[in-house]
Amino acid sequence: MTEPVGSDETIGIVIVGCGIIGENHADAIAHFNGVAIAALVDAVPASATALADRVEASGRTRPQEFASLTDALALAAVDLVVICTPSGLHVALAEEALAADKHVLIEKPLDVSLPRARRIAALADAAEKRGLVSSVVSQHRFDPATTVVRTALVGDEFGRVTSGIASVPWWREQSYYDQASWRGTWELDGGGAAMNQGVHTIDLLLWFLGVPVDVSARSEILAHDRIEVEDTIVATVRFANGALGVIHATTAAYPGLPARVQVHGSRGSAIIDDDRLEYFATAATGGDNRAAELVPPEQLRGGPRVAESFVLGHVRQYEDVLQAIREKRAPIVRVADAMLALAVVRAMYLSSTLERTVTLDEVLSGGLDDVEIRTGGVS
Repeated sequence: MTEPVGSDETIGIVIVGCGIIGENHADAIAHFNGVAIAALVDAVPASATALADRVEASGRTRPQEFASLTDALALAAVDLVVICTPSGLHVALAEEALAADKHVLIEKPLDVSLPRARRIAALADAAEKRGLVSSVVSQHRFDPATTVVRTALVGDEFGRVTSGIASVPWWREQSYYDQASWRGTWELDGGGAAMNQGVHTIDLLLWFLGVPVDVSARSEILAHDRIEVEDTIVATVRFANGALGVIHATTAAYPGLPARVQVHGSRGSAIIDDDRLEYFATAATGGDNRAAELVPPEQLRGGPRVAESFVLGHVRQYEDVLQAIREKRAPIVRVADAMLALAVVRAMYLSSTLERTVTLDEVLSGGLDDVEIRTGGVS
């Protein structure tokens, strides 16, 4: 368990968006000293009230409740704005927070629109020069299993990295999409299995394999009704270092299996399954699986889950964000990192729509911004 971060000065936090993700953030914040949830913002008053009740029931001071971020910034003692709204609203809220000289933490993905994402990236860069912290949730970069694999890659323990696989074979009932009108829409959800369920695993593949060069993908709606976005997508990715990757994301894999990342090289391989280390072997140690030597038992695939497993990733990232605020430094995960993951997802959608390979340069430069994304290509 991460130790509480103490401070003589309390960091006031406002959570914007009080649904399930907002609850997860509130639970993560509770692990720290020197912080307080000063305010909650939601367009649905009952959602803000329910989360305020949850915070108060845990023994913490009840936050103020607001219908808009504008009101919260005017009336509450806020230092950090945490954005947990539907994806298509992220950038507008982040812009407002940075304009008010507040630190910002944005839930994944950065946004659903690359033009908006470019705008917030520029604003975040300027804000960093003013001493403000801007970060995007990428909590699995802080997992012990991820840290072990990343350290090995940086240290060339795997030799030449040759390939990687990111697979998210999840299941969502039709009711998941039906329960909120914005779900399954391009405008506010920004995509389906890749954008919402797969983006964290895609981010890890990029962190391990490096900068992508081009993407070729195909998407379909295969198991759901009344949605615009894909429930199944597969892509191949070519990286600048020559490595090849495969991305597979779906919400149509009943009953749902764990997300999985594989990394392979000329001198070693690793597998992370369900966020935990399943396999780690290098030629330097004779090819034996050393996973059990490198991480605690609960971080091994098949090991016991601790009660707060799904909050701990956020706790680890909050530790970095809060320390970055106090130390006046950049966070480990910056907006630019989230931009790359968003660009890859966008490239997947563009490739499927245009039925051709799409380069990352085309996507990042804005050359394909006017293409209307659809699921399943032109046919």
